Amino acid sequence: MALMAEASLEQAQNPNPMVDVKVDTEDIEKKPEAFFTQFDAVCLTCCFRDVIVNMDQICHRNSNKFFTGDVFGYYRYTFANLGEHEFVEEKTKVAKIGQGVEDGSDTKRAKLDSSEATMVKKKVLFCPVKEALEVDWSREKAKAALKHTAPDYFLLQVLLKFHPDKGRDPSSDSYNEDAELLLQIRNDVLYSLGISPDLLPDDFVRYWFSEMTPVCAVVGGILAQEIVKALSQQDPPHNNFFFFDGMKGNGIVECLCPK
Repeated sequence: MALMAEASLEQAQNPNPMVDVKVDTEDIEKKPEAFFTQFDAVCLTCCFRDVIVNMDQICHRNSNKFFTGDVFGYYRYTFANLGEHEFVEEKTKVAKIGQGVEDGSDTKRAKLDSSEATMVKKKVLFCPVKEALEVDWSREKAKAALKHTAPDYFLLQVLLKFHPDKGRDPSSDSYNEDAELLLQIRNDVLYSLGISPDLLPDDFVRYWFSEMTPVCAVVGGILAQEIVKALSQQDPPHNNFFFFDGMKGNGIVECLCPK
């Protein structure tokens, strides 16, 4: 990862001449907490669960905005914890057409007047990533929400369990071994959550190996967009997960927190 960062420095700097781009190859886990207080936002990629949870806690204590994301095969995710976040959103004025105007009906109608808009200030509360990953699915409210929850959330749970077991992402060089382990982890994780493993069909392992360039492009674009939105406090942010399915070519925002 350090070599990749150093190799990409020039290409990252060239389109951003007014930005001082730096590369720091020291292990992030060896950094003191004070190191992170100099940033308004911290974004992690390709990190294991313990590192993600610890960094999120550090950012929360120091009022830093926290982002993380990763790509695994055709699937990807991003997560944001912005704490108590305020932003402004543009609202187009709604103008009502008065009586006497006929448009196929004598009922009053409303239309959007694009020439007038107001800026509305809003506030949204985020939860830590640890809580978002530890939803109690045995609760009645969570059970009711389960049918509407993207399976990608549980795919992520499997991946985050695979990481510490193997110390790496699933690899095509050890496909058979890793595929078998992923299926076992799926069973263990979903059973522990009180959910049937059938939620993730066996063929999910076929789409988890290597990094797909188009999916990486989506992850980078979404993360960059969300960071800019958060720092500029413009427009509603994704709260809190964004999942992308490269097989279907669609994404979904999921707000998963204990309520």
